[in-house]
Order: sequence, then C-alpha cells, then structure tokens
Amino acid sequence: MRILLGMSGGVDSTYAAHLLSQEGYDVEGAVLVMSEHTDTGAALRSCEELGIKLNIIDARAEFEKYVVDNFVSEYIKARTPNPCVMCNRYVKIKMLCDYAKANGFDKVATGHYCNIYKNEENSRCCVQMGADIRKDQSYMLWQLTQDELSMLITPLSAKTKAEIYEGAKEMGFASADSKESQEICFIPDNDYASFIEKRKGKFPQGDFIDNEGNIVGRHKGIIHYTIGQRKGLGLAMKVPVFVTEIDPCANTVKVAPAGNEMRKSFAADRLNFQMTEEPDEGETREGDFLVKIRYAAKPAKAHVVYTNKKARVFFEEEQRAVTPGQSSVFYVEDKVAFGGFIC
Repeated sequence: MRILLGMSGGVDSTYAAHLLSQEGYDVEGAVLVMSEHTDTGAALRSCEELGIKLNIIDARAEFEKYVVDNFVSEYIKARTPNPCVMCNRYVKIKMLCDYAKANGFDKVATGHYCNIYKNEENSRCCVQMGADIRKDQSYMLWQLTQDELSMLITPLSAKTKAEIYEGAKEMGFASADSKESQEICFIPDNDYASFIEKRKGKFPQGDFIDNEGNIVGRHKGIIHYTIGQRKGLGLAMKVPVFVTEIDPCANTVKVAPAGNEMRKSFAADRLNFQMTEEPDEGETREGDFLVKIRYAAKPAKAHVVYTNKKARVFFEEEQRAVTPGQSSVFYVEDKVAFGGFIC
C-alpha cells in the first residue's frame, strides 16, 4: 500500500512516517507550502533521515483564500476564528487527498493525535479522540468530509506525546529536539491585530460599555478583543471585568464583572456531519451530546436540537466565554457526531 504522509518535519509527522515504514508500507512525505513561513527544510531533513521521498505541494493560493482571508474577515465581524480548523478542511487534508488520488497513492496519513473510526451501523467515518487526551486533536478535524475521512489514517492514535518524544530520541531523529509551536503558523510573532491592520488599515477606537450601556472607557479597535478576555483592557474598574460582547456595527466592546461571561445556551450554524447522519431538509432532530466549545475545553453535557443547517445547544451547566466564530464539536462518547461554528 502506498501512503502519502503530510510532513512538517516536526516530531509527530516524522515518527508517524517511521511507524508506517516499520509496518511495511510504501511511504512518501508531502510538505505543503502554505506561506512564506513554511519550513520545507525541516521536512526534507526528516525524509532524508527516514530514507523516503519528499513531495512538495504549492498550497499558497488555497491557504490565502480559505485560511488567511477567512481569518481576517472573521475578526472584522467581531468573531474569533480558528485557522487550523479551516486549514485542515480546505487546505491540508483536502490537498493531500487530491494529490494522493492524482499520483497513485492508496491512503493519506498525518501526525494528528486522534483516530479515524468507521461506524458499522451506517458505514460512516468519523474522528475519534486519541489515547493522549491532553493532545487530542479530534476537535480540529470536525469539518472533514466522508471522502477525506475514508482516505485518512492517523498512526499516532494510540500513542502519547511522551511516548513519541521518547521513541524519536531513541531513533536519533533531529525533530526530537524541536519545540512545539504555539503561534499561528502565518503570524509567527503572534501579533494578529497588527497582521490584520497591515491588510485592512487601522481600526477606529470606540467605547467600552457596561451592561447598562454606560461608557466606561475607550477601546483601541474591536480586532484587539475576544469574548472572555480580561487582561489588556486598560480599564480602571473597581472589580475585574471581562469582555462579554463585541458589536462591530456600533463599534463597542461590552464588559462586565465575573459571571456575566457565562452562558447556558448558544446556537451553531454551518454544520458538518460525521458519525451522525445529516437530517433531511426541513427535519428537526434532538439528542444529548458532549460538546466542546474550544480546543482546550472539557466536553460538557448538553441537549441539542438540530436541523441539517443549524443547532441550538442547552448546557446542563453554564459554560464560560462561548465565543462566536469558534468551533463547537458534538461528541457521542469519544466520537465526533457533527460540528458547527458558534453564532
């Protein structure tokens, strides 16, 4: 079996390629050039260590359209996007699958910490949480289609990050000494506001307001804030306050004391269904799910009423900083049923 593995040159993709080669598969790496910051050298070094071929795929146009442009437009609308979710769906996994089909590969592999599960009852594929819950990346892959999921394998699903580092060090891989990046890959200095303003110009200052609509200060532009933010507001208030709402039309940022950022319900749209079959047009369903509202959040119990396009979520317990633009992912046990974007 020929397998095309998405190769960043980091420890995860390098060790994933090693595992597949050890199992006897014919493995080739593929690095997607997505921006000026893409490090093809690290991927080439890893492939040379492994003795496998590296394919280079130019993904700059797709990355700009589906990830960067979306990132900028979402912030302008006072929404907080997750670029990795968009990249996995419209660039990384999609382009790996397209390249694999065009060049005679049987499967695509990545170094994601999750599993690909096939539901025997309805023959649908879905992403399943991996063994290392602290590193689980199922949340990031909720937009993948059935076609993409059917082609994807994830060799690290049963491994922990600690095991990967230990194994990579034993093999002498250079990537074993690399550090995980915590920044947005196309904004290495993590100054996303400056990145947006270089493209769209300076955003006007506006008013901070409280729950009663009273002006309590001036903000430096809506793109500098996100729901639940407490630090960096520059407000002299009697008690700590959090951002609870951003209104791009009025150019205001609402703040309130702790507790006001909690929510018991929310809506999600642009749904994509994985293990759960998509409802027919006009059909309404409901059920109980575990719901994650951000990558690092613990799954929370909720009752969900949904159609094929939109879901309404009612938590058993209040959740902090439900943020428009972020992904909401709905699980049955540890498997992705479907997902959507928080409205």
